[in-house]
Amino acid sequence: MNCSRYLCDEIARFLRLELTFMKDLELLVSGIEYKVRKLTGQMEVLKDELNRVEMEKKALEKVVQEKRNEVKSLEEKIKLINVAKTIESGKDSAQAKQKINELVREIDKCIGLLNK
Repeated sequence: MNCSRYLCDEIARFLRLELTFMKDLELLVSGIEYKVRKLTGQMEVLKDELNRVEMEKKALEKVVQEKRNEVKSLEEKIKLINVAKTIESGKDSAQAKQKINELVREIDKCIGLLNK
């Protein structure tokens, strides 16, 4: 009888340990689930932020391209104004002819590109 009482006590102790272990495990799982939910929420916030930043980047790239085109257009106008001033002043007609020839070559290149 003494042996069976010992066995019963050991089984009871084992079950208490098992119960404690299960509660600890349950607590760990709950903690992990909480952290996963929290990380998932943070991931969604970051995805939204990434989308916003990508849209902003595209808009800024468009603005930059527009400004580059504007600068190019203004540079062309400056060239034309300089040629006109040179022709108007009547001075240095060789330089004026050179600038006109450069412009004609650029126009020919543009026409060639358009024909392709």
